[in-house]
Amino acid sequence: MPKTAPRRRRAGTIVAAIASLLLTMTLASPARAELQHPRQAFLRNSVAGLFLHWGMRTSPGYTSCSAWENAVTSGGWNATYWVNEAKKLHAQYIVLAAFHSRLGYSRPWPSAIPGSCSTKRDFLGELIDAADAAGLKVINYMTDDPQWHDEGGHEWLDSSAYSSYKGHTVDLTTRDGFGEFSYDNFVEVMQRYPKLAGFWIDNDNAYWESHGLYERIRQDRPDMTLSNNNEDTPIMDMISNEQKTGMTPAYDYPQAVYTAAPRLIEADFKLPSSGPWWYGGSDSAVDYKLTLGRLITNAGSSVKALMAETAMVNGKFPTQQVNFNNFANTYLNAIWESLNGTEGGGYMYGGLKPGFWNNGAHGVTTISRTNPDLHYIHVITPPSGSTLQVRDNGYRITGVTNLRTGAAVPFSQANGTLTISGVSSWDQYDTVFKVTSSGREGIYTSGVTMSASASASGHAASAAGDGDYLTYWDGNNTTPVSLRFDLGSAKRVQYIGINQREDSTVYPESASTRASTYRVYVSSDGTNWGSPIKTGTLPNARGVQFVDLPATTTRHVRLEVTATYATSGNPERWRVDEAWIGGSYAGSGGSSSQSYEAESGALSGKATVAACTGCSGGQKVRYIGNGTGNYLTLTVNAATAGTKQITIAGTVDGTRTVSVSANGGTAVTASLTGTDWATPVTATVGVPLNAGSNTLRFFNDTANAPDLDKITVS
Repeated sequence: MPKTAPRRRRAGTIVAAIASLLLTMTLASPARAELQHPRQAFLRNSVAGLFLHWGMRTSPGYTSCSAWENAVTSGGWNATYWVNEAKKLHAQYIVLAAFHSRLGYSRPWPSAIPGSCSTKRDFLGELIDAADAAGLKVINYMTDDPQWHDEGGHEWLDSSAYSSYKGHTVDLTTRDGFGEFSYDNFVEVMQRYPKLAGFWIDNDNAYWESHGLYERIRQDRPDMTLSNNNEDTPIMDMISNEQKTGMTPAYDYPQAVYTAAPRLIEADFKLPSSGPWWYGGSDSAVDYKLTLGRLITNAGSSVKALMAETAMVNGKFPTQQVNFNNFANTYLNAIWESLNGTEGGGYMYGGLKPGFWNNGAHGVTTISRTNPDLHYIHVITPPSGSTLQVRDNGYRITGVTNLRTGAAVPFSQANGTLTISGVSSWDQYDTVFKVTSSGREGIYTSGVTMSASASASGHAASAAGDGDYLTYWDGNNTTPVSLRFDLGSAKRVQYIGINQREDSTVYPESASTRASTYRVYVSSDGTNWGSPIKTGTLPNARGVQFVDLPATTTRHVRLEVTATYATSGNPERWRVDEAWIGGSYAGSGGSSSQSYEAESGALSGKATVAACTGCSGGQKVRYIGNGTGNYLTLTVNAATAGTKQITIAGTVDGTRTVSVSANGGTAVTASLTGTDWATPVTATVGVPLNAGSNTLRFFNDTANAPDLDKITVS
């Protein structure tokens, strides 16, 4: 950044191979790929990080290490400033990139190892302590690259001093020599700073590999994480993806990610719209829409957003970055619950479908880590008009609210789609809807046997139906290729759901191995298939995809992919994490009731929310009635028009009545009788509803109504 192009593994010499073998034999345990490990917890729980490129060549630039250090100190550098700015961005970690090939290989910490600038003041230690006090982590950047050793006509590396220190000649301007120097710095830093959380490594060095650097880190500091830039190196905990651009929309960064979860994935990108990764002397603008969109779309794919800002010599940020940080602090506070403690929706964790929606809309969804029926829809590009349609992924939707205002939003659900209507205005960056559901329905989750026309070794078709996203089916680079479902007996079939493996990019499309054209066949005996009942093209898109079918009853279903999006020269492998058959759309079969918490509605007059330990959700609405202005309004959904049974749950000591009217129509009165104000009782009345969204008003103009807990429509 700018950096050299990613490098592939290099073959070591015989001597290096022997040295590596001897070192490995001395270690407690050899390094190996660890997809999930407790040391990764802070990264997995993070949404974002702050990336700081800061060193001797930060503008105006210094060739004297002591002069740079004096300028930093006299300028008032303070570690707490960086920590506070990171918190404004809602970042959970800071990556300090000072030992950078374009920043003079600066080491803002005291070092016993000569060879490049090392300060007397321990800036790194101060930052680690300040971050720790605020609950943040610090990761130290390390480069493998000596090629910029004399950039600007100044030699930044001192081979002579390092050779004297080592007792043999070392040329720091060579890759092996620099590898030896940087190896020593890894060891010194990890031993000195026990609270340092990890290393962010800008590509590999053959010396590190042949001398077992990563194995040593795993042995000496098993708590430290390792991140690699642009290379998915198995021993690393996380792969970072640098400054990806060119996709549509421009903020949809995950289109360029090629690694499948639950691998830890990071996206590192600059906030200033122009200039280098470090402060070059200018106050570049920050594109708010692009930056917030990148942060949110990355969260919607469980990708960590590492946001780079350009600290000046004194540590302060230029004015336009400060302004953005202040804005982000307030803006993100209002929607933080939809990003923090969530995973990307439409992937291995479940959730609603992300991506392109109706009428030009685009965005992502997130799903709570602790509540599988709590979803968030992030509308970054709004639709033309007041209606949004999102594929429901089999979830029965029970409520939709505007996250910022808490107001209920009208919705309906049919044919696999959640329709949110009546939206009068859209936020310019991210309109967020909070969506509750009552589980998934209509999906055959057991009794289904999977088979395929071709499978790669170790990746059988059964892996596409085992409910485990750590396994996947691989079509063995074959097209056409078929994935087959045996339902065990003749059953109703309505659609196919597919989570393809997210191990290739959407952008560029030429490298995408996602399914393109397809045909669907059905059979009663698994032998005679006839003509396809559906043909079409799946979009080149991340997240869950669907093939809707003419409703039919059958035992065997065959999904045949005839081509992928990969162009000539790229593998046409089609891989599927999970695939399933939907026998009916959510809301069109099974239970036909939906419940709505009274406290989720709109309150008028004296009506207010109060705690209620015996009530659903732990709350109820009090002080309805005894005046025309004290009432509760709820928006409910009906799949079809007609008289529906409205069950009113509430608390009352004695008997009270409450009236309910639908869409301004004639009211119906219900009477509730109870013995205390903590135990809900119910009454059911018939109310005519329209198909789709309906407004119910609960009131009593002349007397006090019971306290209301929840309403069930059936």
